[in-house]
This record gives sequence, structure tokens and C-alpha cells, in this order.
Amino acid sequence: MPEYPSDVRSDAKPHRSLFERLTALISPEPENRTELLEVLHEAHERNLIDADALSMIEGVFQVSDLSARDIMVPRSQMDVIDITDPIEEWLPIVLQTQHSRFPAIEGERDKVVGILLAKDLLRYYTEKTFDVRAMLRPAIFIPESKRLNVLLRDFRANHNHMAIVVDEYSGVAGLITIEDVLEQIVGDIEDEYDFDEEEDNVLSVKEGQLGPRWRVKALTEIDQFNEEIGVDLSEDEADTIGGFVAGHLGRMPHKGEEFTLRNLRFEVLRADARQIHVLLVEKLPHAQHARDDDA
Repeated sequence: MPEYPSDVRSDAKPHRSLFERLTALISPEPENRTELLEVLHEAHERNLIDADALSMIEGVFQVSDLSARDIMVPRSQMDVIDITDPIEEWLPIVLQTQHSRFPAIEGERDKVVGILLAKDLLRYYTEKTFDVRAMLRPAIFIPESKRLNVLLRDFRANHNHMAIVVDEYSGVAGLITIEDVLEQIVGDIEDEYDFDEEEDNVLSVKEGQLGPRWRVKALTEIDQFNEEIGVDLSEDEADTIGGFVAGHLGRMPHKGEEFTLRNLRFEVLRADARQIHVLLVEKLPHAQHARDDDA
């Protein structure tokens, strides 16, 4: 048998993985999440990871901090079908909205009896007798406080794509899809619940601990933001609320960052190294605003 040379270079450096290169940057090791994110941002600045990878890593961290109430489609924005009505009355809604799934209710939104898959409606055109109720899939109900990382694990384990979010009184508060959760990690996905219309740039969500809250698209123009939120931010400083925030901070905030400007508390729900995508905005009482300014 041929003998292998024994003088293999001992000083040869093996190819290091991305993880090993990132680990080499940590000296000393980070003691908390904030320090770890700082290391990752430094790695991005040194071109060890690109902006998309950094954004996804930040999204993974944020998913464990957010709950269903933070990103759900609010009750008022839900497209539902009422199975107590003739199919001819709500079928145009299915065709117009082009969703793949619809919560099915009995008379009122708090009585969700199942989920109707749009593809199951094909049988309506091929079968002589069509029973909508027999077509319904079981609805999954979750509390507003359910963490997104736990919800994502449940979605994957049970092969579900939609859950109905209920409040502490068992009333329907909204709905959430697996796409909504994944968007917190990978960014916007073109799906049926994206709010691309101008009237949906500012969506009211459940009130926070200090005041009313809105989920705001960063490209929302200042005049629309002022009208919806009831503030008077200057349009001379920026054209959009995302530009206003970045201008006041003097930098691009990262996903999950929280800060207060004027009498508004902002949380960055979606962002990458280049731009802000979605903000959670809470309107503070004047007393709390004054305390934050003094801090």
C-alpha cells in the first residue's frame, strides 16, 4: 500500500466556517443579547455577513420577544365568511380578496366555527349538493400573549397555517398566519395579508400600557401619519415616518429597538441594515412624555 507523506504542513490553516469567524470576533464573549448584537453589527461592517443575514438573525431574536398581539391582523381587518348566509352572498368576497383561507363565523365574529380553504370551494361548482359546514377545517385558538417562537413551533408541528387570536374574555381579537411570523425573520413575503393599500399604512392594534398603538408602514407619508395618529410632525424634516425616525436618531435603527420621540414611543418591528420597514407606535400621555424627556 502506498505510504502517505508524514511531512504534512502542520502550520496550514483549515478553512474556517462563518460561525468560527464570528466566534473569533468575540473577545471577551458577550454576556447578553445586546453585546451579541453589537458583535454581529461589527461583523456586518467588516463584510463577514451581509445585510440580509444580519436582519434575519435579529429577527430570530425578536421572535422570542414578540407575542401574537403584536403582529396579528386586527379583528376589524379580518375578512370572514358567515356560513349562516347563502354562499352566493359571500362568494364575491372570496373572489375579490383572493385569500387562501377564511375564518368561518356563525352570525358574529366571536363565533368562529372553523376555517374554510378557498380551494375547497371548487366543489361548489362540481357537486350537486354542497355543504359549506362539512368543508370547514378546525380553527386553532391562541391567547394574545402567546410568544411567536412558541407559535411558530406549533404551526410547524401541527401543519397549521392560521390561528385565531382571542383576548382574556375569549372574544376574537384578530388572526395570525405562519407567514406573519416568518416575516419577522425573513422580511416581507408577498401574501394575502400584506397591507399594501394606502388606507392600510396605519393599522390600529390593541392599546398598550400607556396609550393607543398603531402598526405603521415606514413608507407612510408624514401627513397621513399625522392625520391617523393625531400629531403634528413637521413635513419639512422628512417625507415619510421612516425617514423622520432615522433623521432624528442620526442612524438606522435595528429591528427590535425601542425609543421615544416627541410624545410617541416607537418599536422597530421590521428593518434591515438599509431601511426601516414597519414600526409599532404608541402614543404616550403628556405626563409620561415629560418623564421620558427628563430621563
